Amino acid sequence: MSFSLGLPWVSNGRTTVSGLISKVIPFSCVDGPGNRFVIFLQGCNFNCKNCHNPQTINFCNHCGDCVEQCPSEALSLNDGKISWNSRQCESCDQCLDICPVNSSPMVEEKTVEELLQQIRVASPFIDGITLSGGEATVQLKFVKAFFTAVKNDSALNHLTCLIDSNGYLPLSAWKSVLPVMDGAMIDLKAMDADLHKWLTGRDNFRVFQTIEYLASVSKLIEVRLLIIPNINDTAEEKMAVKDYLSSLNTNINIKVNAFSNKAVKGEAIDWLSLSEEKKALYLQSINR
Repeated sequence: MSFSLGLPWVSNGRTTVSGLISKVIPFSCVDGPGNRFVIFLQGCNFNCKNCHNPQTINFCNHCGDCVEQCPSEALSLNDGKISWNSRQCESCDQCLDICPVNSSPMVEEKTVEELLQQIRVASPFIDGITLSGGEATVQLKFVKAFFTAVKNDSALNHLTCLIDSNGYLPLSAWKSVLPVMDGAMIDLKAMDADLHKWLTGRDNFRVFQTIEYLASVSKLIEVRLLIIPNINDTAEEKMAVKDYLSSLNTNINIKVNAFSNKAVKGEAIDWLSLSEEKKALYLQSINR
């Protein structure tokens, strides 16, 4: 059986949709309010120098470089495609370290119904579901189909459906998912346009549009700031962040995350990590 990513297909008379899933965490208390079931979708339209999950950026090109390097022989190349044996995998993540395209051979294609079955098991212990990434909205057709299925399921429709996003989705697309989405957490990586483009490869115009639009329709749950010493914590950036956040409703949560040079690649390995003490001082300095 074969089917296309994000497109509907028919099985046993039922229409369903699939997504490429990087990881599932049944219980998380850091990906939105309350205890949450978190699904990390593969693929991102940013290419952040400071990405803490670089293996979620691109889709596997099945080059096979990881197969010979797998110490548990959990990977194989069959008919030009990588296969991953999860039962044989020892989770050493060596394949992620050597991947030349910032991807993962452990990404799985799952249908909406397969994920709903997992959520039904966790549902007595969670407050909601968060779609994260990568950038979840890169797979927007899957996002809409998945949230619609949750809202139509009488046993699950009490769970809040949130998106953790870089905010680059156009407004027309946000409007299309709004009827089945309860809210979003949006990353604001830099106020300065040139700095934002240097960090991410993209401008920040759409990010501001997203924040202001979601705030206007009461769907903005949180603005997230990842603070990197000597990069985006300058006096000018800090003042611009404070002024911008002051324009938003005070009910919107502001979360400061500390950059760590662990689990990053490239030049960011040499950047300074932010201490918890300096993180607290930063948050105090932008307090609205």
